[in-house]
Amino acid sequence: MEYNRGMNITLTLPDGKSVIVEAGCTAESLVAQNLLPEDNQDEIYAVLINNEICSLTQPIEVNADIDFVRKNTREGTVIYRRTLSFMLSAAAQKLFPDLHLIIGHSLGHAYYYTFENPATHSPVQITEKDFVRLKNEMLDMVGKDLPVVKSVISYKDAIALFEKQGLTETRNQLDFLARPVIPVNTLEGFSNIYVAPLLKSTGQLKVFDILPYHEGFLLQFPTAAKPDELPVFEEIPKLFNIFRRYKEWGRLQNFSSVSDLNRLVYTRKTKDFINIAETFQNKNIADIADQIHERSETKVVLIAGPSSSGKTTTSKKLAIQLQVLGYTPHVISLDNYYVNHDKTPLDADGNPDYECLEALDIDQLNRNLVDLFAGKAVDLPLYDFREGKQYYVDKPLKLGDKDILIMEGIHGLNDKLTPLIPPEKKFKIYLSALTQLNLDDHNRIPTSDNRLIRRIVRDSQFRAKSAAETIRMWPSVQNGERLHIFPFQDKADAMLNTALDYELAVLRVYAAPLLRCVTPLEPEYAEASRLLQFLDNFYSIPSNYVPGQSIIREFIGGSEFKY
Repeated sequence: MEYNRGMNITLTLPDGKSVIVEAGCTAESLVAQNLLPEDNQDEIYAVLINNEICSLTQPIEVNADIDFVRKNTREGTVIYRRTLSFMLSAAAQKLFPDLHLIIGHSLGHAYYYTFENPATHSPVQITEKDFVRLKNEMLDMVGKDLPVVKSVISYKDAIALFEKQGLTETRNQLDFLARPVIPVNTLEGFSNIYVAPLLKSTGQLKVFDILPYHEGFLLQFPTAAKPDELPVFEEIPKLFNIFRRYKEWGRLQNFSSVSDLNRLVYTRKTKDFINIAETFQNKNIADIADQIHERSETKVVLIAGPSSSGKTTTSKKLAIQLQVLGYTPHVISLDNYYVNHDKTPLDADGNPDYECLEALDIDQLNRNLVDLFAGKAVDLPLYDFREGKQYYVDKPLKLGDKDILIMEGIHGLNDKLTPLIPPEKKFKIYLSALTQLNLDDHNRIPTSDNRLIRRIVRDSQFRAKSAAETIRMWPSVQNGERLHIFPFQDKADAMLNTALDYELAVLRVYAAPLLRCVTPLEPEYAEASRLLQFLDNFYSIPSNYVPGQSIIREFIGGSEFKY
């Protein structure tokens, strides 16, 4: 855009003051002119222009409210990681032009990468000396403070560029984007498609490490809370193995990227793949049921996972698989054990904290379980969320020899939830939506994005919440997950991936209109805009293709299960 060049525009700064500048200026130029009331301008990672996150080099064409994305924020951390990954891709292309770098999944505060032979798609392990070379090349780029340049090229030139650089999936996705102009980022001769804003240069990427791991390596990065140091890497072998199993399944299906999904939609082969994906997930649930059966003393299955991981539907599907094995399962939500509203603990801001363990009546829960396992009939509570209190119906439960409880809730993996229940009577399952799809060669699909989109759709369908409301409370939800769920995931006896590789193409139909209702006047516009751009990579799949017992039905509606 150069519509207003030569004209003056007014920028309103975070402190409320305004400056008049020429249209087409950048936040970077404002910094150079000392027009920004910022003490630590080197810690600014990006700029918010009317609540849209943009690079510091983005021209500002219209009157705008200006704010800044700093390094010790969630948004700043995302930009740092994305730019660090881009720098890694540029370094790998320079050092190993005959190998294909593939981004995998996140492990704690790190991304897992592998190299593969582009001709055979088989993994290639590089030597310890090569890892040192790779890290040193990245450090050299940091020291040189190389610019990251955003530009646009023609569709035809983009095809030629990505084919030359061996970016197969990026090039394939162009077939389904089909835009006349393609935005790209370039760093020292390496280019890739523009996905979201990056840092303006490599000089700020000082904190990272390369750690050889299994067949590949980890790219470690700092947290928002401590942006100047690397956290200690903690292994979660079960989680890594779940990721690896799904990646291997994707390879067997020749299905690893969004372009693969779009091609299925384009060639009208979606239904067959949906059936395969659903069957594979059901098989994994059946495998967990077999593990429970092998532990004959198990009396209660505890299911936990982060928000929108599909706990409720998984509980019901697991109940069916246990019935196949001769059990009589009883599904119970831990939400029924919330204390009455007047006893709910308060958080640091004085608001009710429904995420903490103390929000549940632990004593009552354990009394009920002990009595049930002793063969007694027990009246179990239900919870009225509108009234904020427990209530009962006259339906006492008594367990027989083949009866088993399935209890789902965020604290299921925490042994402080069930201190009176012997370990041998408990089987704990951790859920998360761990998509194995990548956007392209070097851009992953974050698990949290998948879950947030699920929640936006569900909150609209069943809770009359706008996308802005869901986005607004999402950081609080994530904070609760970091405190109460993720620290216990390695305590699980089994892990289940509840993501379905086709689901974002279905959710797009529901989520996109909701996200478009978030306006630039709202702070949530930045996240809504980012998610819309992300969903724009997917062709749509109609909801009538989704089976009635699919986990996706928990979010879009129309499930054969009763919730």
